[in-house]
Amino acid sequence: MRVLVTGANGQVGWELARRVPPGVELDAIDRSVLDLAADDATARVLARRPDAIIHAAAYTAVDRAESETALAQRVNGDAAGAVARAARELGARLVHVSTDFVFDGNAARPYPPDAAPAPTGAYGASKLAGERRVHEESAGEAVIVRTAWVHSAHGNNFVKTMLRLMRERERIGVVADQVGTPTWAGLLAGALWEVALNRSVGGILHWTDLGVASWYDFAVAIHEEALARGLLARPVAVEPIRTEDYPTPAKRPAYSVLDKTATLAALGAPRMHWRAALRAMLDDLASQSTTETP
Repeated sequence: MRVLVTGANGQVGWELARRVPPGVELDAIDRSVLDLAADDATARVLARRPDAIIHAAAYTAVDRAESETALAQRVNGDAAGAVARAARELGARLVHVSTDFVFDGNAARPYPPDAAPAPTGAYGASKLAGERRVHEESAGEAVIVRTAWVHSAHGNNFVKTMLRLMRERERIGVVADQVGTPTWAGLLAGALWEVALNRSVGGILHWTDLGVASWYDFAVAIHEEALARGLLARPVAVEPIRTEDYPTPAKRPAYSVLDKTATLAALGAPRMHWRAALRAMLDDLASQSTTETP
């Protein structure tokens, strides 16, 4: 079975490439092969003749999307539709990766997959447009997997940003009134592979690690676990702040916990509490750092 993975250089694409199931021929491509801002995305996907596609590529610059709205819509909306069109023409299974940013963050309980989307910023709006284009172009056959707060030993993410700031500063302030669930891309990749290979699973799915945290909780855990692994040479003060104390161009959801009940019942992919998954990711990061040291 030949599986095309887009976004090969991203966190999710990188983890997918590390976890290829037996019997799968991986065709992992990046922007140099498939430029989602170009007009020929459908043709380029058709030319590769996959049996299944995991569409993990996206425009993910949340704040920059507020000033690059057209580009975000083109990449996350139009190009997602183009990939879905190719999948339909090929008869290929399509798994499309989406985000918690399609919701407004005003809920008081986890968002189920059928909750009404209401994005508050350009990034979320572009990803919702992509979901709708994928659904239309695939005639409802594609699977949409929403996730949140993704981190990995590869690429740029909150964990690596916190580690950099903790090495540079004596104290840092982290937002404590935005709540969600950190998600290790390694476990997400396992779930995506299962969805791609299991045609009995369909619709919209939610996948994150288990548990709930604020960004402040997450940062405190990063600090503690990194110290234990020698990824930080000294402790620093991690202090809670309010969203209004850290203004950003894009509004972040105050509450973006996703209800995974149906997904966990449908999939046998391993799952962990977010803190255990963080430990696994940091072990991976520490191992790579050791390997790269001459």
